[in-house]
Amino acid sequence: MQEFTARRDAETPDELWLCEHPPVFTLGLAGKPEHLLRDIGVPVIKIDRGGQITYHGPGQIVAYLLLDLKRRELTVKTLVNRMEQALIDSLAGYGVAAARLAGAPGVYVNGAKIGALGLKVKNGYCHHGLALNVAMDLAPFAAINPCGYEGMAVTQLADLAPDITSEQVSATLVAQLERYL
Repeated sequence: MQEFTARRDAETPDELWLCEHPPVFTLGLAGKPEHLLRDIGVPVIKIDRGGQITYHGPGQIVAYLLLDLKRRELTVKTLVNRMEQALIDSLAGYGVAAARLAGAPGVYVNGAKIGALGLKVKNGYCHHGLALNVAMDLAPFAAINPCGYEGMAVTQLADLAPDITSEQVSATLVAQLERYL
């Protein structure tokens, strides 16, 4: 992502990358190490996005948005709002009522975080993106203050809409991101 973004120019097409990561904690630029509550053997990687600490693992869809914000006439605030709305609408398609939570970026279901956001913007180009908990082991979240919030509950789509596959959710999420971006 960093290399792609550093090489970009005004003609470079935007890209959307989807993946699932092996178990890893990522600590953003302003991340405070004390938000890692205990070592559970999961690697901690310092990365160049905004935000605090989060967990990534199998069963979680991570969407990396490599966008030219100037060309799309987007501010960071507008981009964040549209990313959240894409998550909200994706979840609504599975009968799950998700919402924003004032003062806490991301998407929540009954106060529990289901979708996290973290971006890096430089020279009008962004990278990093969002993570959606689909069907994963949530236990590692207990070893951190998710996104820097002590006691933040987390949830996943599989607990709210059984029989959903990551492939289905990925297709839905891509369609919603394309719609809003």
